[in-house]
Amino acid sequence: MTRFIRSFHRWTSMAFTLTVIANFVAIGFMGQASVPPLVTYSPLLPLFLLLFSGLFMFFQPYFARRRASVAS
Repeated sequence: MTRFIRSFHRWTSMAFTLTVIANFVAIGFMGQASVPPLVTYSPLLPLFLLLFSGLFMFFQPYFARRRASVAS
C-alpha cells in the first residue's frame, strides 16, 4: 500500500506540474481574460490528490509508531 501511495504521489506531482505549465503557456498565448476556465482550474484536481497523499505519507510514521506501541 505504501509503495502505491508513493508512486501515485510521484505521478500526480508530474501531472500537476504539467497542468501548471500548460496554464502558464495558455495565459501567455491567449491572455488572462480569454483562457477557458477548464484550463485555469485544471491544476486543482492533482493538487487536492497531492494534498491527501502527502498527508497520508506525513502521518504514516506516527500511525506505525502508535500501532507498535499498542501491539507491545
